[in-house]
Amino acid sequence: MPALKIVHYPEQVLLTVGKPVAEEEFNRDLDSLIEDMFETMYEAGGVGLAAPQVNVSKRLFVMDVPLEEGSRNKLVFINPEVVTVEGEQIGDEGCLSFPGLYQTVKREMRVVVKAQDAAGKLVEHDLTDLAARCVLHETDHCDGIVFLDRMTLLKREMAKRKIKRLQNTGKWE
Repeated sequence: MPALKIVHYPEQVLLTVGKPVAEEEFNRDLDSLIEDMFETMYEAGGVGLAAPQVNVSKRLFVMDVPLEEGSRNKLVFINPEVVTVEGEQIGDEGCLSFPGLYQTVKREMRVVVKAQDAAGKLVEHDLTDLAARCVLHETDHCDGIVFLDRMTLLKREMAKRKIKRLQNTGKWE
């Protein structure tokens, strides 16, 4: 049983801009939430998970995009701010809040992002490829943007029809 329940689109929390994590919130409760988010993400087979996806309207996400040699690369981003982006990548993207739905999405190839770590220390990451895609996807969640919003109009309509079919058959909960 996962530590937290992942909410599915169109839950309102997914479409709402998350609140910044305040200085006084950097405590054991936040550490526990982060730990539970990693556990939930791993159990669901994801590489990233944002707080809004577990019904917590905060600007916080965790990710673990494995390094080339397959080792873990656990990162925490609190109050993320994209500093710069460049390049372009087009590829299949999925989302734990959209179970079974994968769509081609265009994202930038490289991202520089500033955030706070679990201790509240300011950090900066320069990431490329899948890690950049993940940061941009999860930052979108913090901003109330879902990956449907990044699709072409035609793909978005097709995805919404698929979601409706899954909801009607009870496979979306």
